[in-house]
Order: sequence, then C-alpha cells, then structure tokens
Amino acid sequence: MYGKKFDLNIEKILEDWEVYHAIREVIANAIDEEILTGTKNIEIYKDKRKWHVRDFGRGLRYEHLTQKEDEEKLSNPNVIGKFGIGLKDSLATFDRKGVKVLIKTKYGDITLDKSEKHDFEDLITLHAIINPPSEKDLVGTDFVIDGCTNKDMEKAKALFLRFSGDKKLEETQYGEVLEKKGELSKIYINGVRVAEEDNFLFSYNITSLTKAIKKALNRERTNVGRAAYSGRVKSILLACQSKPIAKFLVDDLKGFTAGTTHDELKWLDVSVHACQLLSSMEKVVFFTPEELMYAADMVNKARSDGYEIIPIPESIKGKIKGLKDASGKTMLDLDQFRVEWNESFEFNFIDKKDLTKQERKIFEMTDKILGFVGGKPKQVKVIKISETMRLETHSFAEAAGLWDASTGTVIIKRNQLKNLRNYAGTLLHEITHVKSGASDISSRFEQHLTFVIGSIISKILNQK
Repeated sequence: MYGKKFDLNIEKILEDWEVYHAIREVIANAIDEEILTGTKNIEIYKDKRKWHVRDFGRGLRYEHLTQKEDEEKLSNPNVIGKFGIGLKDSLATFDRKGVKVLIKTKYGDITLDKSEKHDFEDLITLHAIINPPSEKDLVGTDFVIDGCTNKDMEKAKALFLRFSGDKKLEETQYGEVLEKKGELSKIYINGVRVAEEDNFLFSYNITSLTKAIKKALNRERTNVGRAAYSGRVKSILLACQSKPIAKFLVDDLKGFTAGTTHDELKWLDVSVHACQLLSSMEKVVFFTPEELMYAADMVNKARSDGYEIIPIPESIKGKIKGLKDASGKTMLDLDQFRVEWNESFEFNFIDKKDLTKQERKIFEMTDKILGFVGGKPKQVKVIKISETMRLETHSFAEAAGLWDASTGTVIIKRNQLKNLRNYAGTLLHEITHVKSGASDISSRFEQHLTFVIGSIISKILNQK
C-alpha cells in the first residue's frame, strides 16, 4: 500500500549521467552529514545483491527533497554539496536506469514511483513515496541501492579521495599535495575528484576554495577547467615546507633542458620556492647549463666540498641571485659560491725544504729573474709558494699568483714551479702589480707590464 506522495518535480534531468554519477551524489551527501554532525565514518557495503551507503547523522527527512541551496552547507567550507539538487539528480538517474532505491531513516522509508502531477493528470513526474519507518530506532540514513553493479559502485567510490588510496605528501592551509598514481594526476575539491591532468607532477586536494573555483564548480562536478584551480594549486605548492616536496620539484626541474619538466615547474615562483626549500635543507649550489661548462673548476670545487650540483635555467638564476632561502642564508649560485669559497680559503704554504729538487732549483732563480726589472721592490717583504690559491678576480679558476699588499707578500702557486717559463712569467706579473699599484684588466697595469717586457728584452739584447 502506498504512503504519502511527494512530487519531486522531475521529468528529465542530466540525461548524460550514469549510475555511478548518481551513487557519487549519495556518497557525497553521506560524507557531508558525517562532517556536519561529527559522527563516525560512513559505511559502504553490500548485503546480498543490494548496496548500502550508510551515515550516522541526523537522518534524512522528506523535506530535504525540496530543491534549494543548503544554507548549512554553504556556510561550511569543508562539505561537498551546495546546490540542494544533487540528491534529486541522483534519484532521477536511478529511475531512468531502472535502479531501485530505498531510503531508510527513523522518520520514514522513502521509495520512488511515477505518478501524475496533482491537478495535471497528463503530466507524469517522479514522486517520492513516504511510508512509516521500518526501523524506528535507526541512527542516521541507510540508502539502499538495488540494481547497481559492483563496477558502478567502484567507479563512484574512485571519485572520492578517501577511497582512492592516494597518499598525502603534505597538507597546507590551501589544500593537500598528493602522490601521483598512474599516468593522470587527479584534482580533488574537498575530497571529490573534479578534473584530471596529464602533465602535473602531483595530484591535489583543494580545501580552500576561491571565487573562481566556486563559480566553475557545476552541479555535475566534472570538467572543471585548469583556469579555475591553477591559482589554488600554485598557492598549495608555495605553502609547502617539506623536503620531499622540494626534492620532487627540484629533481623535476633538472629535466628542463630535455623538455621533460611537468607543468607546475613552468610557474617560475614555484620553481624558485622549491630551490629555496632545498637550499635550506641540503648543501646545494645552483648552476646554469652554460656555467657547468665554462666554470668546470668551480663545479669540481663544489662537489669536492660536499655540495650537490643543481642545474637551473637562466630565468631562475636571475630570481635566486642574492635571495635568502627558508633558513635565512643566501642561496648559493655560482657567484655566491665563489665569494664564500674565497672567504673561507686558507693558503697551504710550502717550506722551501719541502720542494722537490727541480722546484727548488727554479725557485732559487728568483733574484736573478727580478734582476731584469731592477730587483725585488722594497714593498715586497717575502715571496711564498702555496699548494692552494684563491680564485682569480675575473674568472672561476685558481690564480697562478697574487700580490697581498697588506702583508707585503707575493704568493705563487706551486704548480708554476714545473718550469722556469711559468714561474718567471707569474712572478713578474705579480711584481708588475706591486710597481703599478694597479689591478688586472686596467690600462695602468697594461702600461707597466709593457714596460717590464720591454726592459727585459732590452737587457737581453744589450748583453749580446
């Protein structure tokens, strides 16, 4: 015997929906009730051939079948439903697909039937049939679905983050970064999948909705375009602070020369943020591909000092230059590494007695070499040999020699003692700095160097 009829005012609606779309709405409503009431997790199970979607909230009433926006849901940022029509859409789809439903609560049992519209016998619409409750003490709502397949249920559940098995990598105030599984990344909004991306590095669950997302989030919850959620995805990444996320991003960034980076790394501020995070967590130096070639000596120094070399494009180099990382220290690009390497440099001076016989023989010709330019200048107190040397002023290679005016010391790198030509050339180069008081790449230094060369040649020729 029929109970009371409740006209759902439905003729045809969302005809492209499949059964799993309708189940999705039932699950979404159950999860919303769980969130709103703080009750235990919903249950989805099969009883013989019927599927149950069960929540433990307040119980559905027939008044909830009216079409209107739900003020309670609109005011809660964490729930899924907003439109007040999802349940009716699902009921219409179930009826169209020949799937029987029974909604059980302590307020009554609800089934579906077609009937003429009141006072309009020629119009047949879908009605909810309200009967007395079969379980008067039932807690929550038990939505019984008779006629859907296991595949329908699995497809519906796969649209929800909680049933997907996707691993959360980091949570921020804007949403969660999820590990990507398979070829496609998933975009969830409050735990419901709304889109897929084929060239994202991660999947995402957006929990703080922007106006653009709210506007794009249609009743169907599908085909939400990237333009709506890309800003929020970027905000999620910029709020990340964990090492795994930084490593994922920076490792992906290394593929920029091969064109294999994912789309998140095309956002410059995301790439810079990832570099900042990694810099604060590990010993890294950032080099452009060009620098890796022409500053190979610095690359080797960095590696020997325990640094990892991170290749970056020129666009990022310009952004990180002088920038502080997450720990407050200046990030190391090639120029900054050179500065810090020089500041921490220590000479390894070699005593004359520790030179080889051939090295000593060349070093003992120092006074004779200086005789070609008038002897050792009075400013020079000592000439030393060092195993190590600071970097040249205008390059990234170690200098062959240097003049330290503060201590009156000329320092020559030990490898220059391999032959007389190298040692004499380097020694006279530094003596020219002493006499000219000028640095390299200056007209004053070049004039003095020209004078030195001329003096030496003149003496040699006059001796003949």
